[in-house]
Amino acid sequence: MTGATPPVIFVVDDDPSVRKSLMRVLTSAGYVVEGFASAREFLTREPFAGPCCLVLDVRMPGLTGLELQEALAGHGHRMPIIFITGHGDISMSVKAMKAGAADFLTKPFDVEKLLEALERALTKDVKDLSDEGETTKVLERVKLLTPRETEVFALVVTGMLNKQVASELGIGEKTVKVHRARVMEKMQAGSVAELVRMADRAGILVPDVRSTNAPAS
Repeated sequence: MTGATPPVIFVVDDDPSVRKSLMRVLTSAGYVVEGFASAREFLTREPFAGPCCLVLDVRMPGLTGLELQEALAGHGHRMPIIFITGHGDISMSVKAMKAGAADFLTKPFDVEKLLEALERALTKDVKDLSDEGETTKVLERVKLLTPRETEVFALVVTGMLNKQVASELGIGEKTVKVHRARVMEKMQAGSVAELVRMADRAGILVPDVRSTNAPAS
């Protein structure tokens, strides 16, 4: 897609021949590829914000692949990981997958299986990035709301009518209509259904409601 950041594949393997072979295969498949001889070398790279995938050897001197996975998670660094190993066992695979690995391939692996795993990982990563971007936009719009507008927002998305919101908040129905219109405008919502989806994405909580629905005097 024009203007889109092309996905990058990071290959981390201490075996030069394996690393170069992987990079050659992935480059031939049309990917942008970067290679690293160790987990620590990879950690010195600036975090990549676009779609990407880490093809990672499990057993390496120094920091292992599983330890790198743990380190990235600890830093809040989002990245799909495909593990490759010549020494894999079931417990290692289970640990990697439970920690969020996209796949776990044992050497010698079929190139087509690697490419298929990459395609799945990147497709999910692109979607996750898109979702994160949409959530950020919604949260920025929520910041534009006044405290009262936020209350109206939270009640409207529960399905309440204007008169019910007015009763709940102890304000006039006409005032609710004004606040509701401003919420729709600031949130750039075309319908209540769209507003509901935004509330869910932003984690908007319904405020504590009064035990009686009597309006304020």
